[in-house]
Amino acid sequence: MKSVRYVALLRGVNNAGKGARVAMADLRRLFERLGFEEVRTLLNSGNVVFSATTRRRGEILVQIKNALASNLGVSMPIVVLTADEVAAVVRDNPFAHRIANPSHLLVVVPSVPSGVEPLRSLLKERWAPEALGLGTRAAYLWCARGVPKSPLWAAVERSLGREGTARNIATMTKLMDLVERPAEP
Repeated sequence: MKSVRYVALLRGVNNAGKGARVAMADLRRLFERLGFEEVRTLLNSGNVVFSATTRRRGEILVQIKNALASNLGVSMPIVVLTADEVAAVVRDNPFAHRIANPSHLLVVVPSVPSGVEPLRSLLKERWAPEALGLGTRAAYLWCARGVPKSPLWAAVERSLGREGTARNIATMTKLMDLVERPAEP
């Protein structure tokens, strides 16, 4: 069976002063012990690119969650995306023209694809100078004054109930590049 490329986004890993502390080397070894191939991590915040022969995302998610809990003693929301989904998230960015400061453009990926739907009601509100855009798999938040001070981010978090995770657009673009590039032998 042909391998499929995936990206696992672990929420709250190695955040300053809060969240789970996980060494990326430990995370890579854990994924390799689960039988995944071409395992690579990006940055120090729980971004894992890997290949798997199964196409059952739910099965992969359960394997990862169970292994994190039993081997590293951590539990957190995890989103697993295919390589195509990562590319679509980057490509469909409605705020591509606002890339002057990529750290202010947040991509929120709900745990399940239908998780974007509860955010539709937020489109009716005025957020200026911030802005909200919705794609098929992700929400895009332009946080004009930065994420920590963003009322939009707070509203999205409340709507999703912490079911999902977020990365800035620069990280998502790097993940897309990494998942599309063959692993070095």
